[in-house]
Amino acid sequence: MTREVPLVRISTTDAVTTLELDSPHNRNALSTRLMAELSKGLADAAADPAVRAVVLGHTGKVFCAGADLSEATGADPTVGPRGLVDLQRAVIDNPKPVIAMVNGHVRAGGLGLLGAADMVIAGPLSTFAFTEVRLGLAPAVISLPLRPKLDPRAASRYYLTGETFHTAEAARIGLITEAAEDPEAALKVLLDAVRLGSPQGLAESKRLANAEVVASFERDADERVTQSARLFGSAEAQEGMRAFLERRPARWAE
Repeated sequence: MTREVPLVRISTTDAVTTLELDSPHNRNALSTRLMAELSKGLADAAADPAVRAVVLGHTGKVFCAGADLSEATGADPTVGPRGLVDLQRAVIDNPKPVIAMVNGHVRAGGLGLLGAADMVIAGPLSTFAFTEVRLGLAPAVISLPLRPKLDPRAASRYYLTGETFHTAEAARIGLITEAAEDPEAALKVLLDAVRLGSPQGLAESKRLANAEVVASFERDADERVTQSARLFGSAEAQEGMRAFLERRPARWAE
């Protein structure tokens, strides 16, 4: 029996666990299997007393393309949204600092991972877009970690237009921590600083920093899952997703 190739590369060096999204066939989309592997990697890092921090990275030119649209028509439309809620909470609730390092494109659901991360370094090849609106969808469950962090006017603009923006704008609106010409060097600075913190101090400080984000999940998660499932099951979204997969404009696009 052929063993499946992992979709997340996992390594631990110098007290840091690195989880690299490595699913090139679908641009690191959030398939059920990729989310399960990522969740396990986060849980293992959380349970390992030798690990002081977690880095979320990627292979290739795309950090994450968002939801795996090929899985978006299952029997239970809440499975995908609920899975993404749980994955974001796994990042937020991890007692170790989670740092995302991006040097590629981030779309839709991938932005939820950035919102859940404690810090985000983005290199010069990075671009960002909330593309849901162009598919008949909305950034529902990813708003749980993002809305407490994003500039409100910027959220309105980019949610409603689906425009692509770059690292300087991402830093201005609170999506990322730092726009870095050399993301590896910028990551090293953060990791060296984190290693000076005590495990207890890091975990409790993270709880304080994430208080508003956790409150967002506690208050709105079920409603956002229901909203997302309703939208994915709608005729308009089905047309939008078909148009995307067929590489053609949706019927409403002018």
